[in-house]
Order: sequence, then structure tokens, then C-alpha cells
Amino acid sequence: MPGRSDFEDFYAASSARVLGHLFVMTGNRAEAEDAVAEAYARAWQRWATVSAADSPEAWVRRVASRIAISSWRKAVTRLRAHHRYAVDERIDGLSPDHVALMQALRDIPAAQRRDIVLHHLVGLSVEDVAAETGAPTGSVKARLTRGRRTLAALLADQDPRSVRSESAA
Repeated sequence: MPGRSDFEDFYAASSARVLGHLFVMTGNRAEAEDAVAEAYARAWQRWATVSAADSPEAWVRRVASRIAISSWRKAVTRLRAHHRYAVDERIDGLSPDHVALMQALRDIPAAQRRDIVLHHLVGLSVEDVAAETGAPTGSVKARLTRGRRTLAALLADQDPRSVRSESAA
């Protein structure tokens, strides 16, 4: 009965060729690698049978090809189902206020942005924000105050540099 070393020798001798074949077939290295890895895993599970085949490499290549094709079919089926059952709803564009808020949030320090999002958008209490971020409650309160002040200036089209020196935390 063939053993582990036989399989390892087979894998070392054939895996690059099988991967090359699948890469050309799929046009995507990641998909090819996934299909080949799964095919070799199946070959190892059935190594006693596969090693007795006329061409174990052909067996692995065939299985890998079928895995890749199955993956394509699943993707096409998902896409068709999505198009078939997608609700025709109009999604309005982003409002100018939303765009301005997102830009202003990008312009404040990351710690302030994180605390403002967690507190005002996610709805966590100051204590919960402190627990989640590992910061003292006083630091969270200070960042919220500084962040709100800077956001107000940014959203009011004021020069944020006048408040930025205070909001460096």
C-alpha cells in the first residue's frame, strides 16, 4: 500500500504542472491554487486508489478542473439569483450633508473619529467607548469634546486650524 512518502514525492513532482494548467484554465492564480489544493487533499484522502490509477496526475488535474468549474457555476448561479430576485429600488445619492460629514470625519485625528463614531453613530455610552477602546473615561470625554469642536468648525466652513491646536489628542 502506497504511503505518505509516495504521496509527497508525487505532489512535489506534479503540483507545479497541475497549478500551471489550472492557472491557464481559470486565468486567476488564487482560484487555481484553491482548486489544486482541494484536489490534492482529495487525492491524499483516496491515495490508495489514486496511486493505482493509470495517471494520478491526470486524476488530480481532472478533479481540480471540476472544482474550478463548480466554483464558476456557483458564482454564475448566485449572480443570476441576485439579478432575478433583486428588488428594484432607487437608491438616492449621498446628500451634501452626508458627504460633508464624511469628509470632516476624515480630517480629525483617528482617536477622536473612532470615539465620535462609537458614541454618536453606534450609540455606545462614554463608559462603553472607554471599555471598548481601553482608554480612561476622561480621555474619551476629552476626545469627544475636541472632536465635536473640530467637526463643528469644519462643517461650518470655518478655518479648522483655529481649533486644530486644541484637538491634537
